[in-house]
Amino acid sequence: MAQSAKPISSPISQSLYPTLAFFLLTFGLLLTASFFIYEATSSRKNRSLSREVVTGAAASVFMGFGSLFLLLSTGVYV
Repeated sequence: MAQSAKPISSPISQSLYPTLAFFLLTFGLLLTASFFIYEATSSRKNRSLSREVVTGAAASVFMGFGSLFLLLSTGVYV
């Protein structure tokens, strides 16, 4: 049984980790900036809860995966 075991490998090549980290973090930061600009420039009566939730959730997902790939590219395996 032990001889048929295969080592665990990533579906994404390790050489792509820094590139993925850069683009995911950049897009996450842009969405975060967009969220803050929307909150600062719109009045309380004109705000949309759905837009806030979608923008915040998308920024959170991109920043989370960007942070994960940043850690993986620096050798911190989580």
